[in-house]
Amino acid sequence: MDYNVIDLFSGVGGLSYGFSQISNFHILAANEIEKDISIAYSLNHPEVKIINCNINDLSKEKLTEVINDKKIDLIVGGPPCQSYSTLGKRKMDERANLFMQYKRILEILKPRAFVFENVSGILSMDHGRLFEKIKEEFASLGYELKSKLLDAVDYGVPQHRERVILVGIKGVNNFEYPLPTHGEGLKPYITLEEAIGDLPPIKSGEENNTFDSNFKNEFLDFVRHDNQAMTEHSAPKNGEHLIRIMQALKDGQCKDDLPEELRPKSGYGNTYAKLWWKKPSTTITRNFACPSSSRCIHPRDSRAMSIREGARLQSFPDSYKFYGSDGMKRLEIGNAVPPLLSIAIAKQVLKALEN
Repeated sequence: MDYNVIDLFSGVGGLSYGFSQISNFHILAANEIEKDISIAYSLNHPEVKIINCNINDLSKEKLTEVINDKKIDLIVGGPPCQSYSTLGKRKMDERANLFMQYKRILEILKPRAFVFENVSGILSMDHGRLFEKIKEEFASLGYELKSKLLDAVDYGVPQHRERVILVGIKGVNNFEYPLPTHGEGLKPYITLEEAIGDLPPIKSGEENNTFDSNFKNEFLDFVRHDNQAMTEHSAPKNGEHLIRIMQALKDGQCKDDLPEELRPKSGYGNTYAKLWWKKPSTTITRNFACPSSSRCIHPRDSRAMSIREGARLQSFPDSYKFYGSDGMKRLEIGNAVPPLLSIAIAKQVLKALEN
C-alpha cells in the first residue's frame, strides 16, 4: 500500500530523507518556519510542497488546500530541541510547549500513525514531567504509544547522537524499533577516518573540493553513490593563536592537555578539543566549526571542520544541498536527523503499517 506523509518542523529534511527512500511513502507537504531552511528543504525534496510559516499559523484550511483533500496516513517530525537540550538553558518556554501544536495538527488530519523525535534531554525536562505530559496528550487522541532512546551510531552514522523516538499508532501499536546494525558483536562503528578520510587535507582558510576515489568503504558508497563533484569542503579561517592551540593538541585531547601558555582560561572540558580519528564523532551541533564551543577540531588537519565534513558526520549524501550563509548551513546540518537513522526508522514504520 501507499501512504501519504506530512513532515512537521522539517528542517533541512533529514527525517524526510528516510521516508522518501521508500516508494510506499509519499511526502505531500512539509512545514518549516525558517525561510532559508525551507529553501534548502525544497532543493532536496522538490516534489514536496513546503509550507514556510510558523506552525501556529498552520490552519486547517491551509493544510486542506496544500494536501488537496488527500488522506494523511502518517505525520513525522519533532519540535525545535533547544529548550530540551542539556547543552542549553532548558527553559519551559513557548518552544518547549510546541508539542501542543503537533497535537493540534494530529487532531486536524487524524493520521493512522505518527513519529515524534527529539533530543534525549526531553526525557529529563521538568523532572520528567514534560515527556509524561506529551505522552498523555497524544494518547488522549486514541494513539497507542511506544518510545525509545536510539543512538544514531548504532545504525551506521559516524557520530554518537541520541534521539528519543516516540511512535503512535491508532489501535494496536505493533511498531518494532530497528535493531542496531553496528556495535559490539555487529559491524564496527563507522570512524571519523572512514567517514571523511577521503577528503583532502586542508589548512585553516583553505578549500579543496576533491576526494580520493580509491578510498572506499560501505559508508562512502552511501554518501558518494550519486555524486560526481564535491562541494562545501572549505575550512573556516581562524586566528594564529587558535591555530597554535589546535596544532598543539593530539588525537582526542582537550584544552586541559595544552601547555599552560596556550591553555584558554575559560571553557568546558570538551571545548578546544580534538575528535578521535579512529572513533565516531561526538554529537555535533550547529557550532561544529567553532572549537571554543564543543569538541570539533579535525584530528588529522588540526583545524575547524568544514561544512561537508559536518554533513558527512550526519550521514547526508554528498549530493545533498544546503542553503544560506555558512552559519545557516551549519544550523541546517547540526539540527537534522541523520538520514541513515531516518531510513532505519522508516523501514520499521512501513512494516508496522503493512501489518
